[in-house]
Amino acid sequence: MFDTHCHLTFPEFRGTLDAILAAARTDGVFGAITVSTSTADAERSLALARSHADLWCTAGVHPLHSDEPIDWEEMRRCGTDPKCVAWGELGLDNHYTKPAHDIQRRVLEEQLSRIEGWRSEGLVKPVVIHCREAFDELIPILSATQLPAHRFVFHCFTGSADDARKVLDFGGWISFTGVVTFRNAKSVAEAAQLVPGDRMMAETDAPFLTPEPLRTVRPNEPRYVAHVLRRLAELRGESVHVCAERLDRNAEAFFGVKIRR
Repeated sequence: MFDTHCHLTFPEFRGTLDAILAAARTDGVFGAITVSTSTADAERSLALARSHADLWCTAGVHPLHSDEPIDWEEMRRCGTDPKCVAWGELGLDNHYTKPAHDIQRRVLEEQLSRIEGWRSEGLVKPVVIHCREAFDELIPILSATQLPAHRFVFHCFTGSADDARKVLDFGGWISFTGVVTFRNAKSVAEAAQLVPGDRMMAETDAPFLTPEPLRTVRPNEPRYVAHVLRRLAELRGESVHVCAERLDRNAEAFFGVKIRR
């Protein structure tokens, strides 16, 4: 297995990262993408990815960090490195009132505009989307860009089956976290059953959202993506092996990584 989305630069992993990555490999999780939340974090994420053969990173500004200082040139510089495999995470979050919505949207539109410009210059990468309670607003914004819809992945999907259909009709991918294992997240489980196998990924979003049966364990770790896999296989009536093979192929194809088993 491969963890397509975690945040290994966060304080929860300070001083323990080597042990956490070793535990992941022991448990059959052979790599991860550490996702940035600001342009300063992108630099830290890139340094971390460069220091570990089985780590990759992204560069982008999370909507909940959109009121922090932004260095667009730093984001671009990180994006030129082969270890940086995507832009993001970026998007909209209507669950929280801060940062203000107009700040989130301005930063989102600025990022998308710059990514379009960099793409026209030959710097082509997929985009990791953060969408919380914002599908009806965010999808039209993405549709209005010149970026191909099949290069967007909506990470940490927490919407309904109807929201999943909106993403799929748009042309995007959907990635599931430990939320799909929660007993009170029936709508997410329903969504997992309808997403085509070639448009789906799995992640931890560590250090957050530890899956069942370890929900009270903190922090979440990349190795726990195996529990997300098992739940997805169960919901879809597939063997764990078949589901794992498909998810790995999807991750490799979408992000351009090579998982070393």
